[in-house]
Amino acid sequence: MSALVRMRLYAFTRTGRALAPLVAVLVVLSMLYGGGKAQAGEAYGVSAAIMFGVLAWQTKILLDVEPDVQRRIARVTVGGPDRELLAGLGAAFVAALPMILIALVLPWLVGGVTTPQKADDPPLSEGIALGIWAHLLLLVPAIALGALASRAVAGSGGRGLLVLLVGWIGAIVFGLKQSPIPWVAPPVMPTARDTVAGAHLDQIVIATAWALVWAAIAFAGYRQLRRTRA
Repeated sequence: MSALVRMRLYAFTRTGRALAPLVAVLVVLSMLYGGGKAQAGEAYGVSAAIMFGVLAWQTKILLDVEPDVQRRIARVTVGGPDRELLAGLGAAFVAALPMILIALVLPWLVGGVTTPQKADDPPLSEGIALGIWAHLLLLVPAIALGALASRAVAGSGGRGLLVLLVGWIGAIVFGLKQSPIPWVAPPVMPTARDTVAGAHLDQIVIATAWALVWAAIAFAGYRQLRRTRA
């Protein structure tokens, strides 16, 4: 299965499809941080919300690189649909890690982060720790959303793009404070808000459980749809 992960990562990078998400991250985050300095927690909270959509899009691109026939052959080669499915998700996770690293380092390179200015500002170390948490937490539902938008499930590029847009916009709309049913979407906006003033332990636990449960349901749906549409 590791060979299939490497093959998919190689195809993703060798065909140049990895460039589009990378350029998007560099451009959007450079514009975001170039507009002025912010506390680390606030800056990283917004960055994590943006990265949610970008990483979901990147996952869809990666999973769509492989032709349908080759994907079916790989399923037989690795010993079943679940192993082939896990190889695709594993490749998506590996591809996402350098993007998260860029999102964490870029604000320092462009001067977009400031140290605490007031006595009640959260410590810099706390803001950085919450920023790392937010990016890694939202990575899981982002990959789940990208998998649901992949061609193997959506059936076409247009429907896949629609799934991505609905998922990303829905995460923003349902994540507003006044939303009566925020749990139908991953906690993108709540996580971003939690990083601004310094999240408490209960907020971290709730957001983490929320994201993981949502992603688990989405991955289960992805697995079932892949089986029925094989």
